[in-house]
Amino acid sequence: MDSSKNKNSEQETGVAGRRSFLGKGAALGLAGAALGLTACKEDGNKAKPAAAAGAAPKSHGTEVAPGQLDDYYAFISSGHSGEARILGLPSGRTLKRIPVFNIDCMVGWGITNESKAIMGTNPDGTLKYTTGDTHHVHGSYKDGTYDGRWLFINDKIHARVARIRMDTMEVDKITQLPNVMGFHGIFPDKRDPVDQKINYTTRVFCGAEFHIPLPNDGHDVDDPSKWGALFSCVSAETMEVMWQCRVDGNMDLVATSYDGKLAASNQYNTENAADLNGMMAAERDACVFFNIERIERLVKEGKYTTIGNSKVPVVDGRKAANGDPKTAVTCYVPVGKNPHGVNASPDGKYFVCSGKLSPTATIIELTRVLQWFEGSLKTERDAVVGEPEIGLGPLHTAFDGRGNAYTSLFLDSQCVKWNVDAAIAQFKGDKTAKVIIEKMDVHYQPGHNYSSMGETKEADGKYLNSGNKFSKDRFLPVGPLHVETEQLIDISGDKMKLIADHTAYSEPHDGIIVRRDVVKTRQIYTMTDFPNHVTPDNAGIERKGNKVNVRLMSQAPAYSMPVIKVKKGDEVTITLTNHDKVEDLTHGLALPTYNVNFIVNPQETKSVTFKADHAGVFWMYCTHFCHALHLEMRSRFIVEA
Repeated sequence: MDSSKNKNSEQETGVAGRRSFLGKGAALGLAGAALGLTACKEDGNKAKPAAAAGAAPKSHGTEVAPGQLDDYYAFISSGHSGEARILGLPSGRTLKRIPVFNIDCMVGWGITNESKAIMGTNPDGTLKYTTGDTHHVHGSYKDGTYDGRWLFINDKIHARVARIRMDTMEVDKITQLPNVMGFHGIFPDKRDPVDQKINYTTRVFCGAEFHIPLPNDGHDVDDPSKWGALFSCVSAETMEVMWQCRVDGNMDLVATSYDGKLAASNQYNTENAADLNGMMAAERDACVFFNIERIERLVKEGKYTTIGNSKVPVVDGRKAANGDPKTAVTCYVPVGKNPHGVNASPDGKYFVCSGKLSPTATIIELTRVLQWFEGSLKTERDAVVGEPEIGLGPLHTAFDGRGNAYTSLFLDSQCVKWNVDAAIAQFKGDKTAKVIIEKMDVHYQPGHNYSSMGETKEADGKYLNSGNKFSKDRFLPVGPLHVETEQLIDISGDKMKLIADHTAYSEPHDGIIVRRDVVKTRQIYTMTDFPNHVTPDNAGIERKGNKVNVRLMSQAPAYSMPVIKVKKGDEVTITLTNHDKVEDLTHGLALPTYNVNFIVNPQETKSVTFKADHAGVFWMYCTHFCHALHLEMRSRFIVEA
């Protein structure tokens, strides 16, 4: 091919120049913080471009024909929108946005009494928080794979954890963690860490990122030596905080072992510093491992403290208090500086931490961590069995179930495929070991990546999703804020193939890809599941002083009361039950000028409470298309002066 044509093509698309600028600019920025980045040797593996920025990639089986269903669900956190999102794969179609920590007037989340009770309110009934920042979402397990029961998702900004029911794809519990700020990493256990007969998720582990005074009550605000961070354990069943463990360092992500015995969090700032210079002083940081059984034994024996007004037991997991491995509750394994991400291999043998400021991935063998806790391993670092150089800015690692790992390279704007066994062999001294198998360009600066069923023992090696933080020239510009990019990669063959890319509204983070047969959703509610459901026997209007209860039914295309009268100044509660039993026959209720808008699914009940503070006639109407006479479905809500 004529080299001049290649040059012209690069000038037109801007790919080479933009990629070079992004890579060098990001590298310079991080190099300044890290005081230099080590160069990465690629062993002759030349990076393979995924696709020109101006060209659409060819499809390799992403089209789902009319009448057909996707093979997988992708559950993705959405960052500062405060919600979770569901995509179908391989089509990439958005199936649902699940409101979690955000207000959603379509479903009425944050508007109905039921959702407010879950989200948490102030004494006056207003929401305690109206913002959220979701980063990670993970499913519950049984026998080492997803059981389709729950999803758990974090709120970094307000230190909350939410539970989503997978049969309805709706939140049923939200818990705020005490004495925690910057709740970032989250992961459920895969089986009970104490009772090995229980082979399903019983706990959810939560890592705190920011150091704060403990308690954070206005004291010690100028003495960072008294600040700290807590690792929290939440009951998957009750969503109550069971215990917390104080640690050195700032925790990032969380992983759990398949035998239930260990949880871990990669850490930066093992120096326990309060500024950037102090955080960069040590040569290495750590991946801290928690011996769950020992922590819970101390709690059971009453060997704990509490912090401030919280009654949650707190165990000391700082390194200074855990010098004897045989009694220690934590093990700090040294890894590359400022590691980002820790992920469990599907065979249950290893945790992998990415270096971020080091071009390496650190492989930690879990049996060796357990040996350290037994006192039979000389040092914590001896648990490391591999540390290959894989590229610049490694962040997160996924697996294909065939012994290969896929790590996002933020600075290189690439995904690197490498072999775990080869990396271990190389670490032992085998100079012939070929660690890096392939590199693929992604567009641009990938953060999280995740593979189909890759967080389970059933990793199937079919798809890898690369969540990219920048899109730049990939899509039509829509102003200063560009959309982000989710790129789907086929990893079923010897070579990675980019098969689709999709826009993503800012700012998605981590996700999981789940086979569709795992997910069993309900199509119709059971009316009696709602204690306040309305039937013909209790429908109508009830007044007690200035409190008015309006009990309403809906059945397409009408509400049970065409006229509702209250008086100005009344506190009004409207309870609505959908009596339709047809799948997908949802009704809505909107009340103009009263800030009321929500839906009720078949056989579901919801309610709202508000003050009738202005008089007039207000047409209450159905917002969700339900019938040929949908537009005629309305009632007069009259507030008498």
